[in-house]
Amino acid sequence: MNDICIDIDFHQLYKHGQRIGGDVFLLDRAEGSNIITATLSDGLGSGVKANVLASLTTHMANKLSFSPIDLDHSAAIIMDTLPVDSEKGISYSTFTMAKIVFSNDKSFINVGLIEYDNPDSLRFSGSEPISWEKASTVLNRKSAVKREVIYSSEFSMKVGDRLIYFSDGVAQAGVSLGSLRDMGRKPNVYGGGAHMPHQQQRIKKETPAVGAMGWGEDKVREFVADTIRRQPEISSRQLSRAIVTQAYKYDKYKANDDITCVVVYVRKPRRTLIVTGAPRSRESDKKLGEIIRNYKGRVIVCGGTTAKIVARELGKDVKADRSPSGSLPPASIIEGIDLVTEGMLTLTAVADRLAKKVMLSDMPEDPAKRFINMLRETDQVEFVVGTKINDDTDDPATAAKIGVRFPLIDQMARAMERNYLKEVEVHYL
Repeated sequence: MNDICIDIDFHQLYKHGQRIGGDVFLLDRAEGSNIITATLSDGLGSGVKANVLASLTTHMANKLSFSPIDLDHSAAIIMDTLPVDSEKGISYSTFTMAKIVFSNDKSFINVGLIEYDNPDSLRFSGSEPISWEKASTVLNRKSAVKREVIYSSEFSMKVGDRLIYFSDGVAQAGVSLGSLRDMGRKPNVYGGGAHMPHQQQRIKKETPAVGAMGWGEDKVREFVADTIRRQPEISSRQLSRAIVTQAYKYDKYKANDDITCVVVYVRKPRRTLIVTGAPRSRESDKKLGEIIRNYKGRVIVCGGTTAKIVARELGKDVKADRSPSGSLPPASIIEGIDLVTEGMLTLTAVADRLAKKVMLSDMPEDPAKRFINMLRETDQVEFVVGTKINDDTDDPATAAKIGVRFPLIDQMARAMERNYLKEVEVHYL
């Protein structure tokens, strides 16, 4: 596995009162390719209609990104396809599209970025903001009443670099949107100087008052720089959550619009080892113990028999874990191991939720959620799968469980690679 990873994640809150988001984020990597596309679209308005239009935009951008057509032409095709609102004369959705192309060892990472009517993207090298040149293309759609411009740029990324982009719900957090969406892309549309009187009294001291036009891109940039200075290795998932949470605070915990933030971060990988199933022989038990002791990363152990073997080889005890378990068997504790769960039922729940891309906020508090939470914070996942079959048992259920485990691990690996772009290796012992 590589010593460099591309960490891409996002966080999102729906507009207050809505059960479906008008912002849509789509992350994809064509199987066998070194191309990743990450597209954020903001549909006009909110709810189902906005979601349908934003979904159409992201899926079009995704398909076109993997085609031979250059990004500028792809963006023009999207704009020609999108309808224009008959009353407001503006496009039914906006978008930011990043096409990331990289070499096998990730020593070369190139980003092509297309932006249409979303707030300006941000770039950082460590905690220092980066400015860069963008080319502009003016559209001439007869049905549009305002000047429509697509901005395109291309740049490389190295370890420590971040690309951050977000919807209006972040930049305009803190004010009721009203007609702000209709104002279009103007140099000073975000961030006014005057503070709103009702905010001066209600916002806590640690949350500075927003400008008359909302939080604003400049203030978001300052917030990100300060967050990275305090937490230099903050992950994309944690940083996107921090940005969205801050916007939510400015909205007084009732989101005025869908709030979505995407972060792309090039860094050293974080690793997790998943151990499940008894190894084939006692000699293999010892090898498993050595693998775990020498592993540089988090370790998850699945299965009661596996836990006993690991504890014995490490010279530790298996203890009860009092954490919530929901409908799944409870977890256990082994000193030095990050998570110890029951085997097949928990693995099945994890595989199912990974395949369906269930959000952590929608999961019950159980060992499978803890399992997936660790995987979301990981870049490279290694499985060590035991292959022992007890010759002394005539119980067909035992053999069936062993047979089921292998395709289950394969399902988990494919879901992590496809849905979350994790690097996965499986080893048998």
